[in-house]
Amino acid sequence: MSRTWVVVPMYNEGSVVGDVVKGLLSEFSHVVCIDDGSTDGSSQIARTAGATVVDHPVNLGQGAALQTGLSFALRDPATTEILTFDADGQHRVTDARAMVARIQSGEAEVVLGSRFLDRRTKVSSLKRLVLRVAAIQSRWATGMALTDAHNGLRAFNAETAAQIFLTQNRMAHASELVHQLSELKPRWVEHPVEIIYTDYSKAKGQSLLNSVNILTDLLFR
Repeated sequence: MSRTWVVVPMYNEGSVVGDVVKGLLSEFSHVVCIDDGSTDGSSQIARTAGATVVDHPVNLGQGAALQTGLSFALRDPATTEILTFDADGQHRVTDARAMVARIQSGEAEVVLGSRFLDRRTKVSSLKRLVLRVAAIQSRWATGMALTDAHNGLRAFNAETAAQIFLTQNRMAHASELVHQLSELKPRWVEHPVEIIYTDYSKAKGQSLLNSVNILTDLLFR
């Protein structure tokens, strides 16, 4: 029997994380939120919504929260898949369910979300250009022909997740993860997903400026 853990890193997401957790629990029975030093009550709100919560005493960054979540999920000997899902409400649970199904079917060991494989996501021309350049740079550096190198919706089988060790605590963890996958060489596919841009999610890190920061990090770190 399979058991999927959903890992949700969060930092001051109190206004939205309750609904995100409830939505996930409609499809997945095991949801862990990694509270990365929030000061707005996110931790209690996620618990009340039904999630397991692991607290970082101080803010360490999204990469550290993801690594904590992976480690927590892998402590469950029944874990067969791990899904990472953002706390700001930008991902769709239906996309997540379909990605996990592709692993459970044996089609792939890693399924990576891409907002560029269908037309659902509304992306500005400039942001699209920045993310395309980031994907090209990632392909050049790793050999992985990704169309979207910075998408937080990802699914791994447990064996692959156990070999991931993120050391970049901030946004650079995304490129670090791709580099590690390129070395591990799992069977991977991309899956079309919709990113729901709201004023809230843009303020939390989906702005064009944030994309430029990611690109700068890739090129000059």
